Amino acid sequence: MIRQSPPPKAGIVHLGLGAFFRAHGALIVEDAMRAAGGDWGIIGVSLRSPAIRDQLVRQDCAYTAVEMRPDGRTPRVVNVLRDVVFAPDDPQALVERMADPAIRIVSLTVTEKGYCHVPSTGALDTAHPDIQSDIANPRPVTAVGYIVRALQKRRAAGLRPFTVLSCDNLPDNGRVARNVVTGLAQCIDPALAHWVETEGRFPSAMVDRIVPATRAEDIAALEASTGQRDAAPVFHEPFCQWVIEDRFVDGARPALERVAGVQLVDDVAPFEAMKIRMLNGTHSALAYLGYLAGHDTIAQTVADEVFRAFVQSLWRHEMIPTITPPDGVDLQAYAHDLLARYENPAIQHRTWQIAMDGSQKLPQRILGAIEDNTAAGRACDGLVLTVAAWMRYVGGVDEQGAAIDVRDPLAARLRALSDAGETPSGKVDNLLSVEEVFAPALAAQMREPLVQAFDRLVAQGARDSVRRVLGA
Repeated sequence: MIRQSPPPKAGIVHLGLGAFFRAHGALIVEDAMRAAGGDWGIIGVSLRSPAIRDQLVRQDCAYTAVEMRPDGRTPRVVNVLRDVVFAPDDPQALVERMADPAIRIVSLTVTEKGYCHVPSTGALDTAHPDIQSDIANPRPVTAVGYIVRALQKRRAAGLRPFTVLSCDNLPDNGRVARNVVTGLAQCIDPALAHWVETEGRFPSAMVDRIVPATRAEDIAALEASTGQRDAAPVFHEPFCQWVIEDRFVDGARPALERVAGVQLVDDVAPFEAMKIRMLNGTHSALAYLGYLAGHDTIAQTVADEVFRAFVQSLWRHEMIPTITPPDGVDLQAYAHDLLARYENPAIQHRTWQIAMDGSQKLPQRILGAIEDNTAAGRACDGLVLTVAAWMRYVGGVDEQGAAIDVRDPLAARLRALSDAGETPSGKVDNLLSVEEVFAPALAAQMREPLVQAFDRLVAQGARDSVRRVLGA
């Protein structure tokens, strides 16, 4: 891998340098600098593993992003990364870099669990052991801890705060980021919390691009086609969208408006609701039910006529009625475009990958829509079946009796609760007791239809349960 241009000076620190950001935000920032200049190079931070740091540093922090179309692939060498660091190697050094006045934005893609919040409320989980560590110890462990300690250092130096820009799939992610940052700051120093609350900026943003996990065979194919070895490429669909509230500290940001697919808005909420329910919600539905039915990828799942009809029914009857569309957006047309994206055979987006961290995702993607439908007196059998499929999935055994590799921060607890239920209704009751996922009032409302859906799922399997919802 050969860097094609000198790295730009750093203006952004990004926490959680996974494939999604490198296939989405990093490309947009680089395109914004190409269009209008500016020092917006990115210092990428890995919080949990040194692997991506080791891979990228060996190739001077350049990497390849490959656009995957049904008719072919287009590679692009990305040069926006100034450096990549592994935070636990030297936490204080990272805090110092974030406190540098040249850094005007700290962005993050740390997944829902990285916010150390209570998903059902959005508040900081002060009982979380890593948050307890960040309160007591100035050497941070969490993304929230790094942000707070860097802001503390900037305040002490008389500097302006940086903008905190969440790029995770959370509704009102700016509010969640503000909640956890100010919540931790309050535990450390109430005066710091007040300064962050009044001077800081936490714009909400909606991000959208399908980025499947990179496979060894993808790396080999890229090397064969380009003649260069890249240990850390990313692969993505052509579609790209980033809707951002235009609220940055002192207005300091790249010229994002110059990049196709970016919208700067006053209120991102309508875009978030549309995307989190219609895309992420159906992704989760297809992931759990598709996995249980034996489908490996989303493209395979929607190629099955039963699941194709199911996802179209979810959009039409159970999701679109709960959404107020953004100005000028036709939700039926949006659903049509989503299905075309799901069908792209070049995107091997695994159902198992999407099924990760369901305890963190379910409240935003599925349960909110169930609550809205229930309040309006509308049936939502497909969404209830999705929750039942999640419950079957976290039980750790598939329909053929094979073990499921469940990846979830609550995996052990969920498995124990499922195992402790001697009947299907017992399993449902035990899992509904997890208040981090299910608010008690909603759990009580859902119980009866959920037990029925779970019973059918166990007795008939995922595909036939979907057919039953469709009335087939």
